[in-house]
Amino acid sequence: MKFSEIDTTLGQTGLQTTYYSWPEKKAPSLPYLVWYLPSSDNFVADDMVYQRIDTLNVELYTKTKDFAQEIAVEAVLDANHLVWNKTEAYLEDEKMYEVLYEMEIIIDASN
Repeated sequence: MKFSEIDTTLGQTGLQTTYYSWPEKKAPSLPYLVWYLPSSDNFVADDMVYQRIDTLNVELYTKTKDFAQEIAVEAVLDANHLVWNKTEAYLEDEKMYEVLYEMEIIIDASN
């Protein structure tokens, strides 16, 4: 997957997406998605990185608990053969829910 394909894939949800965070005071109305690559778990062979494997985090933010929106996001991930696990939290300070989808992807950096 190329970096540009992440946005395109997540755009299939119909939600606005951004990398890492929205500019201050520029976040759209909920719901929306934020994605980032917080770490890697590379495959090493012969004392070098043989295959780069990045962790992709996709965060769904909603005002209320929205099962239908989660199912829609999960359907897009599934349709694109992304294997995910999820956790959720209520962010008291922001008064919104966060559902975190974590997955591993292989990035084709030859954009």
